Amino acid sequence: MLVPLAAPGLAQAQTEAGGKDRPPLVTNDVTIELYGSVQLDAIYDFNRMDPNWVGAFRPSKIPTTPDLFGEDGQANFSARQTLFGISGAAPVNGRDAKVSFEFDLFGSGSNEGETTFHLQRASVEWGPVLAGYDKTLLMDPDLFPNIIDYWGPAGMIYVKNAGIRYAFVNSDSTYFAASLELPGNDVDPGLIRVLDPALGANLTSTQKYPDLLLAGRFSGDWGHVRLGGVVRRVGFETAGAPGGEPNGGEMGWGLNLTGVFNLGENSVFRAGGVYGEGIASYFNDGGTDLAPELDTASLTVEAQPAEIYGVMAYFEQSWNDQWSSAIGVSRTNLNNTNLQAGDAFHRGDYASVNLLYKPSDALLIGGELLYGTREDNNGDEGEDVRVQFSLRYSYGVTIMGRQ
Repeated sequence: MLVPLAAPGLAQAQTEAGGKDRPPLVTNDVTIELYGSVQLDAIYDFNRMDPNWVGAFRPSKIPTTPDLFGEDGQANFSARQTLFGISGAAPVNGRDAKVSFEFDLFGSGSNEGETTFHLQRASVEWGPVLAGYDKTLLMDPDLFPNIIDYWGPAGMIYVKNAGIRYAFVNSDSTYFAASLELPGNDVDPGLIRVLDPALGANLTSTQKYPDLLLAGRFSGDWGHVRLGGVVRRVGFETAGAPGGEPNGGEMGWGLNLTGVFNLGENSVFRAGGVYGEGIASYFNDGGTDLAPELDTASLTVEAQPAEIYGVMAYFEQSWNDQWSSAIGVSRTNLNNTNLQAGDAFHRGDYASVNLLYKPSDALLIGGELLYGTREDNNGDEGEDVRVQFSLRYSYGVTIMGRQ
């Protein structure tokens, strides 16, 4: 994705013009908040995890081939969950414009395995409009349980995305919004690599139209229920070929039903279920959006949006003002097509239980036991057991000023 740069002479021209055409950067009643946390994770895997993902517990990164990454039993320390953010608010035409910028140190993508800058949020909200890079509208931002593992339950929707949304209703009890978001998708060439190596090597995803998302939420003292939905096009093309052919696309769709329920003063239950086709890239872990399918009757190959579902359930108990626990399970399950390779991801399970201690609002110390499994398309399985101990210190300062 290309990000346009500002015109080289723009800032200089505005300065020379005395800023006459530039809106003020500081207004009355400005609020600025600096916040963040420093966290150290001490981790021991009794089995193995992909070395690039030792700082997070992801079932899709568990090897299903014995000794693929070496012998079992590995110790690690990670400070990648350390986070810094800055937010600000100022009135614009009678409404507050709220700007947020946030990052942690958990490298991903081309930087996976590194402790480096990792954007978490860069957005502006003004009245009913939110634009920028933020949590996708498909996900329930309150569903993530009170755990210390960075990645969290596999079978839930959890992704940050660039887009623009509009909230038609936003009250204490009711929320309804729509958004257009970046249509990133994952294409698996599968066994086409074997049938036609040149074609398989050049098949890639294409993004012709933005994803359309809707979400509604009903809340009360008892908690909330939320339903999100997405309709999208998942497409493919052949890089370097005339017209990108062969190319094409299929419709993907999905529904995400979630709820958080207050079970008395000290207990909370979080649960969710998501189902769809061609929406694996919205999942917290595992799966592919589009894969080849062989029609055995006509012996033709077609692109098929992969069917996928995910579930998660977590129970949280506060023992007193300082001690709390969370226990739960989650699953991601992909219905593989008949031309996906044997080692393609099929199912991932995630489970954890913890004991957390907060001697103050700023300091958290805790231990967590995690268990995960991965099953491939051919039935091969792998598992990992992890113990994690974490210490996190959070901070924040709010600055209010007047011009």
